[in-house]
Amino acid sequence: MRQLDIAEVASRTGLRPSTLRYYERIGLLPVADQVAGRRVYPPTVLRRLALIRMTQRAGFTLREIGAFLASDTTPGTTRRWRALAERKLPELDRHIAEFQQLRTAVADCLACGCMSFETCELLSSS
Repeated sequence: MRQLDIAEVASRTGLRPSTLRYYERIGLLPVADQVAGRRVYPPTVLRRLALIRMTQRAGFTLREIGAFLASDTTPGTTRRWRALAERKLPELDRHIAEFQQLRTAVADCLACGCMSFETCELLSSS
């Protein structure tokens, strides 16, 4: 199994090497081996980084992701992941509602057509 150096991992994932080193420092990635003074990772790191990115996009914090990844090798991981995801859903629902309100406000502003911050009736009602 060929090891991937930090530059290759960064290139394949679109992450900066400094981000990879940070993830390693906070425990999201395993400590990399050193070959000729360069960090090298097993190919499985790509899947782990895909999971980190997916959970970040879903709104999980790095701390939450770290807690999940730390428990990944222990019994009950699926149950813990389910509990974490179920706690996250209401938060995501709140964010979706906020974004829908923002989208409506922008659409209303465009529909108004006045394009004047000084005289717009929509702005005087807030």
